[in-house]
Amino acid sequence: MADSMEIDDSLYSRQRYVLGDSAMQQMAQSAVFLSGMGAVGVEIAKNIVLAGVKAVTLHDCKRCDGWDLGTNFFIREEDVHIQRKRVEAVHSRVAELNPYVQVSVSSDVLDDTADLSFLKRYQCVVLTETQLNLQKRINNFCHAQQPPIKFISCDVFGISSRVFCDFGDRFEVSDPTGEESKEIFIQTISQGTSGVVMCMDSRTHGLQTGQSVCFKEINGMAELNGTTHQVTVLSPYSFAIGDTSSFQPYIHGGIFRLVKTPKTISFETMEQQLSDPQLLTPDFSKPEVPLQLHAIMLALGAFLEQHGRHPNIGCLQDAELLLNITEEINKTLKSKMCINEELVRCVSRCARGCLSPLAAAVGGIASQEVLKALTGKFTPLQQWFYLDAMEVVQPLQSLPTEEFASRGDRYDALRACIGESMCLKLHTFHVFMVGCGAIGCEMLKNLALMGVGLNRCSGQICITDPDLIEKSNLNRQFLFRPQHIQKPKSTTAALATLEINPELHIDAHLNKVCPATEDIYSDVFFSPLNVVVTALDNVEARRYVDSRSVSNQKALLDSGTMGTKGHTEIIVPNLTESYNSHRDPPEEEIPFCTLKSFPAVIEHTIQWSRDKFESSFSHKPSMYNMFWQSHPSPQDVLQRLMTGESMEGSFQVIKQLSRRPTHWDQCLALARLKFDKYFKRKALQLLHSFPLDTRLKDGSLFWQSPKRPPSPMEFDLNDPLSVSAVYSLSLSLSLSPLSLMYEDVCLMQFNLLSSIRHFSFVVSSSRLFAGVYNIPYSEKNLSYEAVSRVLAGVDVPEYKPAEKHIETDESIKKPDQVKVTVSSEEERVAILQLQEAISLNFITAERLRMTPLFFEKDDDANGHMDFVASASSLRARMYAIEAADRLQTKRIAGKIIPAIATSTAAVAGLVAVELIKVAGGYGFESFKNCFFNLAIPVVVLTETAQVKRTHIRDGISFSIWDRWTVFGHEDFTLSDFISAVREKYGIEPTMVVHGVKMLYVPVMPGHTKRLKLKMHKLIKPSAGRKYVDLTVSFAPEVDGDEDLPSPPVRYYFTRESESNTA
Repeated sequence: MADSMEIDDSLYSRQRYVLGDSAMQQMAQSAVFLSGMGAVGVEIAKNIVLAGVKAVTLHDCKRCDGWDLGTNFFIREEDVHIQRKRVEAVHSRVAELNPYVQVSVSSDVLDDTADLSFLKRYQCVVLTETQLNLQKRINNFCHAQQPPIKFISCDVFGISSRVFCDFGDRFEVSDPTGEESKEIFIQTISQGTSGVVMCMDSRTHGLQTGQSVCFKEINGMAELNGTTHQVTVLSPYSFAIGDTSSFQPYIHGGIFRLVKTPKTISFETMEQQLSDPQLLTPDFSKPEVPLQLHAIMLALGAFLEQHGRHPNIGCLQDAELLLNITEEINKTLKSKMCINEELVRCVSRCARGCLSPLAAAVGGIASQEVLKALTGKFTPLQQWFYLDAMEVVQPLQSLPTEEFASRGDRYDALRACIGESMCLKLHTFHVFMVGCGAIGCEMLKNLALMGVGLNRCSGQICITDPDLIEKSNLNRQFLFRPQHIQKPKSTTAALATLEINPELHIDAHLNKVCPATEDIYSDVFFSPLNVVVTALDNVEARRYVDSRSVSNQKALLDSGTMGTKGHTEIIVPNLTESYNSHRDPPEEEIPFCTLKSFPAVIEHTIQWSRDKFESSFSHKPSMYNMFWQSHPSPQDVLQRLMTGESMEGSFQVIKQLSRRPTHWDQCLALARLKFDKYFKRKALQLLHSFPLDTRLKDGSLFWQSPKRPPSPMEFDLNDPLSVSAVYSLSLSLSLSPLSLMYEDVCLMQFNLLSSIRHFSFVVSSSRLFAGVYNIPYSEKNLSYEAVSRVLAGVDVPEYKPAEKHIETDESIKKPDQVKVTVSSEEERVAILQLQEAISLNFITAERLRMTPLFFEKDDDANGHMDFVASASSLRARMYAIEAADRLQTKRIAGKIIPAIATSTAAVAGLVAVELIKVAGGYGFESFKNCFFNLAIPVVVLTETAQVKRTHIRDGISFSIWDRWTVFGHEDFTLSDFISAVREKYGIEPTMVVHGVKMLYVPVMPGHTKRLKLKMHKLIKPSAGRKYVDLTVSFAPEVDGDEDLPSPPVRYYFTRESESNTA
């Protein structure tokens, strides 16, 4: 990975979208020294090795013991049995995470007398489990180097944790936020001493005063094009850019984009920061806690140096000593604080233990700081971050000391924090986790370390995921290795988790959780569960799992990431709102006419090329197959058409059949005609329908921003040498030249690039047509000489303008099914074509089948991305839009969510902390949702959303968690049901609905007669069904108001069925 050509996109593709290639290259040239292979040290090691640094030296002097089994996921029982050095035990397991990273080990003594000169070969030093005096000494050494060695320390003591960063006096940040700069269209620019820019269509610009923007494509005030100006924000839709009075008057058009400017940050050493720390506050409900923890954890360090140990579990004398030291440290702080004695005592009692999910969360955060230190990408932490899990242990303070005492097993470190009773609850827990991707792997690791769902305690973890492992998963889903590629995620993850903790009981499924699998994940399945965990990557799946959890009164722990951003949401029965209680606004759709005829930005051309792929290579072949499966006899089809019968889709299918290529040269010819259709005829037709001087009713030009007039393209392969040169970069047919071309686009002349784009489109299209029509070809067929020889003989019909309607209304949606109007002449031609095909024996069983292609973005050998990238690039050029590189095209076309291991580790750790609270049955105030953006960095912990109750009238109210019940019998009628609801709940039902079927709506004809019908007859339950959930509406108290919905009403067909639901 010394340069961009060596970045393994098949492994790093999701991370590249987070960090960018420049940062990836810097990481690949950087070495890290990481000391301490405890809970947080191994977490950091995992994350930075997955990220792809050049080299990591793991340092540790301790030997494995039983406590490590509950805190270090890479230490095994045999390591403890033979007392192997921790660093040796984890070495090979860390190293196999990423073959591109050199992982070495050291167990040399690192103390106050050690020669630190060896650290000069590292770009970053990370210390964990290191005494404070030694931290200060090493930090001073790193800070004094030129350039400074970036220094990070990270510690977890029981329920408290901290991160400290010092990157030197002048640390340059190249990209403070990592946010992609959006191009925004301009409505107007005023002419004056303070020129004001207005955004088009009231789009928000998202700028801040002092930032800079650059302009392009402005008509009239052309002096601004290519220039950069600092802005003063006036409103969300406007900003001032200074004096424009001497410029030409603005006419129309123009785009601006935020210009990212590097910033320099100054850090102080740890020694300088101790008395006046810069603190990041994660929980604004307790803003005083970070400074309190700063003093308490410094006191812990002093206690350790004085006594050679941490405070003993439950020792009141040690707690008082720690309190005294904290008071002394408080006197040295510039900002004095009120000491929280309860917090000091909690920290003292837990200090010897370790809450492994907290280590995972803070380890993820610290790992991102390592990557910032190496790359200058994103804003680093200044300079301290403290995170605690006080809410976990507060309710446990009254328990006797024996609860927290060591029992000589792998859970001693956890037990020291939460006690034996809570550990037993976790051991007996039944967890259902949906999804075994990045978050799923991290969650399984956390569950294993905590001993959730032990076999010997009749606990269980049930996991399900239908997906197979791909190479790109290995960059984040740390339970998987190269030998697992194309194996099921769930079963592979289960086996890997059992290596961490063999005591677990894991049941792995390969199913989706959706309505189609409700017979598997029924109410009987949900009944014994204690909690549901979602590790999903799409909203609809989350919504469905949430609805099932609410229906079955189960707690749900949800989380998700996008790049450096992450969120957690804790959903607890009768305490909080659910996931479905809030809905994000829908994604803005690109108008149909914009995609079809008037693209304005690169996203439009990429989506257009993606749609062309679906239409040509997936949808049409699928429809072709469906037609001939339904009508297997062409002779019968011909006979029915000749009698005037209308057969849906027949004319399109016959057209495809008659034009079906039978050999490779015809695939090339077809691709050449597609080029002419897409990139020449389309432009000519648009300019025929809307000449450049076309004006709208208000007198304004039709072709003005954001509409761009197209330029017809002439097919050109006049530079065979250049094309052959690019093609020679290909190693074989499995690595298309097209995928290489976009990596070196910036090195090529424009005319050379134009030739290559044309060649790329024709070859990639031909390969896909050959795939659809099952036509073989060889590598020789793809050479420039062979392709140009065939194309020279292709007859391209002359363009003739048509009088056709071109949609310009942005509110018109794309029709679901295009109704093709067929003229009598077209009918006659189709019949003749089918007759000819039959008479010439052209039709065979093979020719009545096509092979639909399903878009796969991560396989460079299949040519899918080659087509999308080349087609999008050509369309962009046709409309004078700046083309995207292949990487950006792949992200947009494949709807790829940027992802990195640091964020997934952090969210999974935070969720696992909340799982302990669920096990303890804690109250509403204890639970915390979280949103973070590690790039900025921001971590915000908030209370969960409290459940809302709907009041019907005095004494009657309900929430999303309530469910009313009615028990029936064999002769129970609809009238009986309505009476039962009226008598039991005091409301008058006005409508009863089952799914989408309206059982009773009084105003609908015939519905009053249904009152006498039996519920069995109305609902028609499937065999064995014991109940159904009905939606019942009732009349409001005030006439004229709309009917109100009740909570779900569960109707049991018999009273006995309640105890045996299905």
